[in-house]
Amino acid sequence: MDRTINKNYQIANSYYNRGLELAGQRDLTGAARYLKRSLLFNKFQTEARNLLGLVYYEVGEAGAALSQWVISLNLKPQDNLAEEYLQRLYKAQSYLEMADQAGKKFNQALNYAQNDNQDLAVLLLMRLTGDMPNFVKAQLLLALLYMNHEDYTKAGRCLFQVLKTDRMNPKAQRYMTDVKENTGRAEIERRKFKNAFSHRQMQDDDIIIPPSYKENTGLQSVLNILVGLLMGAAVIFFLVLPASRESINRRHNQELQRYMEQLNQKSITIDELNSRLAEADAAQKNAEDSLQGLLDENGGVLSQYQTLIRILKAYQDEDMRTAALLYTNLDLTVLQDGVVDEILAWLIQDMQLKGYQELLKMGDELLNQEGKAQQAIDYYQRSLKINPTNPQALYQIGLAYLKLNNTDAANQYFGDIIMNHADSEYARQAREQRGY
Repeated sequence: MDRTINKNYQIANSYYNRGLELAGQRDLTGAARYLKRSLLFNKFQTEARNLLGLVYYEVGEAGAALSQWVISLNLKPQDNLAEEYLQRLYKAQSYLEMADQAGKKFNQALNYAQNDNQDLAVLLLMRLTGDMPNFVKAQLLLALLYMNHEDYTKAGRCLFQVLKTDRMNPKAQRYMTDVKENTGRAEIERRKFKNAFSHRQMQDDDIIIPPSYKENTGLQSVLNILVGLLMGAAVIFFLVLPASRESINRRHNQELQRYMEQLNQKSITIDELNSRLAEADAAQKNAEDSLQGLLDENGGVLSQYQTLIRILKAYQDEDMRTAALLYTNLDLTVLQDGVVDEILAWLIQDMQLKGYQELLKMGDELLNQEGKAQQAIDYYQRSLKINPTNPQALYQIGLAYLKLNNTDAANQYFGDIIMNHADSEYARQAREQRGY
């Protein structure tokens, strides 16, 4: 058994070393492939997991990078570079928000592209890649849309940016081959390659001096040069310039006639163009409004991972109150994606045992202070969010509303205890408050 484990560790280290080598060469796709294999053989290989997170971060996938670093820190809490990466990312609030929205916009653009709405997809991706030029998936999708519209020059710019980030990206290389074939670039490169190997440099003994050769004097050389210049100027003035003017005028007239024919055939007017532009602006605004409707202040995968990181940091600092407060803002449905399920299961269990009680204590402290009853209610409500069946929190909320002289609201909570928690010790106290 030990021999098998050691063998797995050796294989994992070999894959990690190869991934590290490829990452140094900016072959990020290849590096990610080897690092994932390393983790298959040894999930505790934190160096491989941290490097995989850096690779994801470099290609614009901050959410995937966060996942790897959170798992790494959970597996090895001490002396782990993942903690430094997470702290740096946490300090870059603006980047996190931008990366969060970038992921949302990419998914929306992909949905537009799959549903025959490629113009809106291009608009979204242009803005997205303008903000995050290293977002490889977005650049590849935008290049593919440009190629579909036969705009190979713009597609080539997107692919060039991808290859700057991920030098050996297979999709980018495949698309770039197609782009070069359609722009004539491939033929130029083949011709340059052929010419580079079809000639050899002439050596001294290759020069053949004719028998009639004799050296000119200095004066003869000057005269020969002057005669050559005069003859060249005459040829240009009498032959080349008139022909060039005629050729330029002819091309100009042909191009003008072709443009006029195109305008006549298509019958495109300024009003029609303005109308189309207005429709495009309206469609863009609708797309942005729909995207904004999908986002809320606390939503998004990245922001939820950020909250989870802050909770784990509070646990490390033994600050249970902060951890409990942050937990009540956590959207568990967003995070339950198979990546951090083990962490969430432990966190939920611990909060149900201790977290709600800390929030109750914080509410009680505020309830005993003058003018803090409304704030106390907020902490009691947060406690109920963790443990909805706790009659103590309901009773304390009722007392807080009595302090606010809101008897109707207080009686609602006392009535809830009497009806649904009749066997608890707070049922008798609730009856006394209601005057039963």
